[in-house]
Amino acid sequence: MQITSNKTNKFQELGLDITDEQIAELESAVHDIDFASAAEHEKKVRHDVMAHVHTLAARCPLAAPIIHLGATSCYVGDNTDLIVLRNGLDLLLPRLAAVISRLARFADEYKSLPILGFTHLQPAQLTTVGKRASLWLNDLLMDERALSRARDDLRFRGVKGTTGTQASFLQLFNGDSAKVRALDKRVAELAGFDKRYIVTGQTYSRKVDLEVISALSGLGATVHKMCSDIRILASRKELEEPFESSQIGSSAMPYKRNPMRSERCCALARHLITLHANAANTHAVQWLERTLDDSANRRITLAEAFLTADATLITLLNICQGLVVYPKVIARNIAQELPFMATENIIMAMVQAGGDRQVCHEKIRVLSHEAGAQVKQHGKDNDLIDRVKKDPYFKPIISQLDNILDASTFIGRAPEQVTEFIEEEIDPLLTKYKDVLADLEKQVALNI
Repeated sequence: MQITSNKTNKFQELGLDITDEQIAELESAVHDIDFASAAEHEKKVRHDVMAHVHTLAARCPLAAPIIHLGATSCYVGDNTDLIVLRNGLDLLLPRLAAVISRLARFADEYKSLPILGFTHLQPAQLTTVGKRASLWLNDLLMDERALSRARDDLRFRGVKGTTGTQASFLQLFNGDSAKVRALDKRVAELAGFDKRYIVTGQTYSRKVDLEVISALSGLGATVHKMCSDIRILASRKELEEPFESSQIGSSAMPYKRNPMRSERCCALARHLITLHANAANTHAVQWLERTLDDSANRRITLAEAFLTADATLITLLNICQGLVVYPKVIARNIAQELPFMATENIIMAMVQAGGDRQVCHEKIRVLSHEAGAQVKQHGKDNDLIDRVKKDPYFKPIISQLDNILDASTFIGRAPEQVTEFIEEEIDPLLTKYKDVLADLEKQVALNI
């Protein structure tokens, strides 16, 4: 049962016959566990908690009569799991904050650099490199909120007994319900929890696991989307993850610069996403007060979820520390598409110069299809603007074409949006983690 370092515990305070000598004996054995003996006991009794109870009883003969008094295995296992879940989230959240911090700097640096936007994976209206990064950031911000909420919503199972009724503890205290309630509350406090689950079955509800895994799985979806975007941009040679001078991209093709870090993140994230269904199905089949088919599953699922999320965030931080942008390639790609996007602006300029909109629209339509044929059928560059310049009809606006084709006029409020987002959403969040961010970034070397 719960013991304290001041030679007293709540059981003594509440009137149970537990001696200081028994407590001292248990304290002396906290870090002296005979795991070999426990393993031998488990072979015989086929029960992990009872194997350790027998091992501890042999080590502490004076305290043996009070070990596991009134408890059930889930008092040990479930309460421990809740502590582990809380501590695990405390480790992951600062890692996520470090990713957000680094990516926010990247977004701010490139908030005004125009780049082709895409819908349906087809070129669309321009955006900026920083604005696109802000979309990734927005998802990560939601993940931080979900993980923080899952962490803050955790409660302690406390002392509930075999089916959650606290019957065994009520018997220990001779029917004194107030003492059982006080014990439940005090044990939770000693474990560092302000709240406890008032009602449980034999276990705390596996819905709790589902909420935590759901938040981690959501993080996986975010990372997969972000790193898939990076892989697409790398294929367009517009943006790359870190790539060392001696790094080999392919054993067969020496020229390749494969985005292996982003691919690793996608691989891990995909596994993280799948764990949500596992946790959901485990909760769904917890019949009545509980079944044991959750146990082996949870030992794998919970551990894998946290380890996978940890490895993913470490790798993602490394990526964000070394993202490389290629503005000239971006500008070249824009030049291939912008003339088509500028056709409406050209029409409007001609109308303002006295032209007929319908006539202008037809001329632009014909010239656009001719230029498109050069690109698609002959593999040539987009020559729409050259065709416009050569057509006497457009002479009134030739001097305006450079301004009409200025990519910075096609990005709307993207730079301002990034600034507002960082100032209003990101900066306030990062104040929660300001004391740990610098150390976390130093821990992640650029040669992952």
